[in-house]
Amino acid sequence: MIGVVYLGSNPETEERLKYIPGRLVQYTKNYKEAAAACSTHVRNEHFIVFFEQGVLNEDITAITYLKKKSKGVYIILLTHELSKEDRKMYQKCGINDTVNAASSITDLNKKITFIADRENILFDDAVPKYRMLKFKIPVWKRLFDIFFSLLAIVILSPVFILTAIAIRLESKGPVIFKSKRVGTNYTIFDFLKFRSMYQDAEQRLKDVAKEEGNQYAEKKEEKEEEHVITAPLGDEAEMMMMDMGMESDMMISDDEVMLVGDDYVVAESDYAKEKKEEIENAFVKIENDPRVTKVGKFIRKYSIDELPQLFNILKGDMSIVGNRPLPLYEAEKLTADKSIDRFMAPAGLTGLWQVEERGKGGMMSAEERKQLDIEYGRNYSFKMDMQIIFRTLTGFVQKQNV
Repeated sequence: MIGVVYLGSNPETEERLKYIPGRLVQYTKNYKEAAAACSTHVRNEHFIVFFEQGVLNEDITAITYLKKKSKGVYIILLTHELSKEDRKMYQKCGINDTVNAASSITDLNKKITFIADRENILFDDAVPKYRMLKFKIPVWKRLFDIFFSLLAIVILSPVFILTAIAIRLESKGPVIFKSKRVGTNYTIFDFLKFRSMYQDAEQRLKDVAKEEGNQYAEKKEEKEEEHVITAPLGDEAEMMMMDMGMESDMMISDDEVMLVGDDYVVAESDYAKEKKEEIENAFVKIENDPRVTKVGKFIRKYSIDELPQLFNILKGDMSIVGNRPLPLYEAEKLTADKSIDRFMAPAGLTGLWQVEERGKGGMMSAEERKQLDIEYGRNYSFKMDMQIIFRTLTGFVQKQNV
């Protein structure tokens, strides 16, 4: 539990701090008393110090002393007014935050709760949770990866050469396609594949969309026509919208939360819905995709496009068996406590959900995949790896695009 210390002599502040629920506040008159109060704590205990603003030079001495004597303090300056220059001076000597000295009990309690909830990242001596959890690949697994990847590269070298020649003969551009992926311990690396698309892939897709009509673009246009911004319009909000060329004759919802950006004002519910549709549309598979080359279709069907990842394995970015490395936009959605375990395991060329998905004919939800990734991270073994490799090899020629 985080302790609370008050350094100052303002009776009004002292009175308000007495009524902070569930907190026993220690009252000190000078910085040495405050330092003593913060240094007599048990290991890993932290303190929030409410520091009443006084004379700048004296305050700087006091704050510097507090920071030197204890790393486990978060200093909040209680101030009525602070110039830009003074603010810089206070921040430089170690102030973590500022609060209006006349803040209510509720506001002070909210500040304490906010800091307590983020104790593992806000204090100088705190080690963030994601740094404490660090996966280290076992020696047996790393040795197997090196042996298997080297052997596979040597045996498949003719396939590498023929594939590279075929790609270059059919279309211009690099043979190897690189994309950023997130693997073990949330490490970002260059993920290698044989290029299976034309270099002007996006332009080809646009041309097809013009010829056949793009259903998603049409939906987006319909959505924009129907889109209604809902918000309680005060004078400031209405003026802001007028500046942005928006009409004020719109439906209003008093309990709607508004998100304000540099060039938009949008209801939170509408924004969430819009982002969801963007993500869903990004995963749409196009039948007879014009971006894919003839060689690309062949190497995708037989998973030949994945072979350059053997070099990722040899380098140590990945393992033969593990959780599939994710694109950045997917990985950032899985950073909650209940999902982060999937990154505390090897990143792999093949894995548990891939072989399970083939068994289900490619029908598996994102939540099922995530749970299988977490299961592998917690229970992987040499025996499990061999079983996954065997099941992968038996299903190598894919009948379905999984």
